Amino acid sequence: MDDTAIGLWGVPLAIFAGAIRVSTPFIFVSLGETITERSGRINLGLEGTLVFGAMTAYAIAVLSGSAWLGVLAAMATGAVFGAVHGWICKWPKVNDIAIGIAMMQFGLGLAFFLGKPFIQPVAPHLPAIPFGFWSSLPPVEAALNINILFILGAVLAVGLWWALKNTRIGLVLRVVGDSTDAARAMGINPDRVRLLATAVGGSLAAIGGAYLSLYYPGSWNERISSGQGLMAVALVIFARWNPIGCFVAALLFGGAGALGPALQSVGVTQGYYLFYAAPYVLTLVIMIITSSPTRALAGAPGALSLTK
Repeated sequence: MDDTAIGLWGVPLAIFAGAIRVSTPFIFVSLGETITERSGRINLGLEGTLVFGAMTAYAIAVLSGSAWLGVLAAMATGAVFGAVHGWICKWPKVNDIAIGIAMMQFGLGLAFFLGKPFIQPVAPHLPAIPFGFWSSLPPVEAALNINILFILGAVLAVGLWWALKNTRIGLVLRVVGDSTDAARAMGINPDRVRLLATAVGGSLAAIGGAYLSLYYPGSWNERISSGQGLMAVALVIFARWNPIGCFVAALLFGGAGALGPALQSVGVTQGYYLFYAAPYVLTLVIMIITSSPTRALAGAPGALSLTK
């Protein structure tokens, strides 16, 4: 392949590689929120969980020298954040949205406060698998250098899709999410299921944060997230609460986020920065399209509402 051909394929390869890199946090946050919303609860605090997970993962990786210990620590803190959110929201007439916003601000503030000593130290990074080893072309090798968490996210999406349809846990989650009264009639405790679902959702969201700090961009700072936690809520609605749909939608969001860097990588020096807004525009468009005062969204859990 000559230089001209490489140049022609430069933008698609850059978008493909960028879509994989940028989509990974979206995958884990959206899958976590899918589990939470399938139980009949919404968690807008995942942005705070994502950032606190990023800080925790980076700090533990610095202190222990192990990136994977950092991921496990992030999962633990994410589960705690989710459990706190779920416990507060089980009380009558508590507003899910208000609690989520409060938890988001708490997570952001606590992460920035505790994370200040870890801005300068360098932490070990998560590994990637070089699927492009067969090629001698740097753009192809770079595009196929895929982080392990992306692969785990793809496997998790398929596994969760299957589990929701074919396991007792999936059935319980769907029953609780569709009807609180029906769940109680079956002897299921809806509050307990929603508490566990919110904790699991928070744990998965924190993995997305760990990816940000330990792989891409691979550092800890106060601007590490650009609203992925909030955008994931729109992504879940767009995917109609389907885990595989969340994976595909995450790739779409990731590709939108990779447009600006892809154009910059091939020498576009003017206007490329406007494409950095593509994920936010896409989120706005999705929210407008899916909003309707007269009809319910297809696939929406019946018990999903603002108050419990």
